Amino acid sequence: MTTRERFRRVLHWERPDRVPNMEFGYWKKTIEVWHGQGLPPDCETNAEVERHLGLEGISIIPTLPVQNGPCPPFAEKVIEVRGGRRIIRNEDGVLCEMTESDTSIPRYLRYTIESRADWERLRRERLDPEAPGRIGNVAAAAAEARAAGLPVRFNAGSLYGWLRNWMGLEAFSIALLTERAWVEEMMEHLTILTLALVEKALPGLDADVAWWWEDMAYNHGPLLSPRLFRELMVPRYERITAALRRAGIDANILDCDGRIDELVPGWIEAGINVMFPVESIHSDPFRLNEAHQGRLLMIGGVNKMALIEGRRAIDREIDRLRPLVERGGYIPCVDHRVPPDVDYVNYLYYLEKKDRIL
Repeated sequence: MTTRERFRRVLHWERPDRVPNMEFGYWKKTIEVWHGQGLPPDCETNAEVERHLGLEGISIIPTLPVQNGPCPPFAEKVIEVRGGRRIIRNEDGVLCEMTESDTSIPRYLRYTIESRADWERLRRERLDPEAPGRIGNVAAAAAEARAAGLPVRFNAGSLYGWLRNWMGLEAFSIALLTERAWVEEMMEHLTILTLALVEKALPGLDADVAWWWEDMAYNHGPLLSPRLFRELMVPRYERITAALRRAGIDANILDCDGRIDELVPGWIEAGINVMFPVESIHSDPFRLNEAHQGRLLMIGGVNKMALIEGRRAIDREIDRLRPLVERGGYIPCVDHRVPPDVDYVNYLYYLEKKDRIL
C-alpha cells in the first residue's frame, strides 16, 4: 500500500497493511542539536529529517497551492537588531521583539488588529476571496501527490486561532464579551473566504483531507467558554464541512494543543472528526476514545516527556498505546514537535519500538 492508501484507510476506520509511520516534526533547535548526535548535516528541514528516517509525514504530506488566510501573506521582516535581540514583523503581521536564538516567547509590541480600522484594512488588503494568486495549479499538485503515493491536503484555515494571533489573546478575549458583533463579523468573513476556496479549488480533485489550525486551549481547558464556542463557531464549521463533503472530503483534521476535552463534542458535531496532536499530558487519548467511540479519530498522543526520560519510559509509552493502535482509527506520533532535550539515539529507539505496533 502507498502512504495515501494507508492514511485513507485509518481515517475511515478500515485496516491498512500497517498504520502509517507519521511524525509531527522537530523544532529548529532540535535538528541543530541532533547534528552533533549523529543526524547527517544535510538534514536541515523537517521533511529532510523525516525522509532520512523513512517516515511518511506529517511534513512530507503536500498542501494544495491554495492561499487560505492573508493574501499576499505576511513575510517575516527584521526591523531592527539591538543588544542580542531583534525587532521583527512576524508571519502574522505582528511587531514583536525576539532573542537572537528565537528560543523564548516573543514580547509583542503591536498587533495586526488593534482597532476596527486595522480590521478593515486587513480585510481589504489581504483577506479578499478574489485576490489574485489565491489558487495555484491545484490539478497538477494533486496529480503529483497521487503519483508519489501521498495524501492530498487542503488548508481549511481557522476561525479562532488567526484572530487570536492578529489581536492578541487578551484583546481578543475581551472582544468576545464586549464586541461580539465585531467578532462574529470577522469569523463570518473567514468562513466565507474558506467556502469560496473550497468551491473554486476542490471539485474534481479527489482530495483526501482538510487540515484546520485552532490553538484555542491551554493546559486546563479552552481559552473561551464551550457555550461561546458552540454559538459562534460550530455553525460556521458545519457550513464549511458540508461544502467539503460535497467536494469529496470527509476527513477533517483539527490541530489544537492543550486540554481539548470540552471542545471535542462541538467539533465532532460540526463534522471535524480527527484530533491532532492530542497532547497526552493534558488530554488522555484513551479517555477521548472511550467518550467518543466510533466517531473520533486521532493522530498523535505519544507523550514527548517519555522520549526525554529515556528507553524505559519509551517502552512504557509504546506499551500503553498499543491497545489504542489495535482498536483502529488512530495514528501514533509524538504529541508536538520533538524538543531538543530528546537525544537523537533515544528518538531512533522510539521509532524502532513504535514500528513494532504499527
